[in-house]
Amino acid sequence: MKYPDTINLPFNAEALRERFTQKKPGEMADDGDHAAWVILQGDTILLDDGALPQGALLPGMIPSQGPMLFGLWDGAPIRVVSLSRSDVPPPSLQAVPTVELPDDLMSLAGLAKQLLYWDRLCNVCSRCGGSLERIDLSWGKRCTSCSHEHYPHIHPCVIVLVKRGDEMLLARKPEWPKGRYSLVAGFVDFGESLEECVVREVAEETGIKVHNIRYVGSQNWPFPSQLMAGFVADYLEGEVRVDQTELEDARWFPKGVMPDMLPPRRSIARWIIETYGNDGEDQR
Repeated sequence: MKYPDTINLPFNAEALRERFTQKKPGEMADDGDHAAWVILQGDTILLDDGALPQGALLPGMIPSQGPMLFGLWDGAPIRVVSLSRSDVPPPSLQAVPTVELPDDLMSLAGLAKQLLYWDRLCNVCSRCGGSLERIDLSWGKRCTSCSHEHYPHIHPCVIVLVKRGDEMLLARKPEWPKGRYSLVAGFVDFGESLEECVVREVAEETGIKVHNIRYVGSQNWPFPSQLMAGFVADYLEGEVRVDQTELEDARWFPKGVMPDMLPPRRSIARWIIETYGNDGEDQR
């Protein structure tokens, strides 16, 4: 599937716009068992003949986290629960890897997983250790002891295509499948802009200096809570020197001679490669 822009990529709100309306705590009442369910189990979601289960949870299903009401799906309330990996799903439900879902269901599962991650991560006040209560009409929480407010942690990252003529700089991590390469990426550090992060990450991981940095789009990435800001940059100087603490390899790939495996098509990394990797022109 060809995405016209990053706004159309999975995990972004556009992928959910036609079927989902997000509701924050306090924005709607929970009407009991009349709801759809996002039932997460590890990297899978449980479906009922390809659709989200409806109604009450089946007997014997004991959530390890949740339920959490978080919006409307096709006009009906929707909740998320998480099951332990060791639980055996009811035979009427099928465990489907989230990466195999259509864009809308995959995006919904990603959002639900991100919300549970935040809820689990923030269960006591990091300032004083006190208990937390939800802030109405918000995903935030307030400490009942010191009144300090906590809000979801979204971690900004940069991801960049470095170009040198008709070549592009690609790198691979040792834990990736054999032959897979992607773009240089990394977390934004204290006291730096996104563009400064691009310069630092490329230099640290590959020894290359870049310039002419331009922003091209972003993607929410709920694994567990990143926001990927995409860039294209031009080679300035330097020879590839791989940071072995981060990468296994980095090299220049000429146009038409790509590695055996690229990032998945529904990622911003693949979108940038396909959109900006040919002759330096926007291929949309």
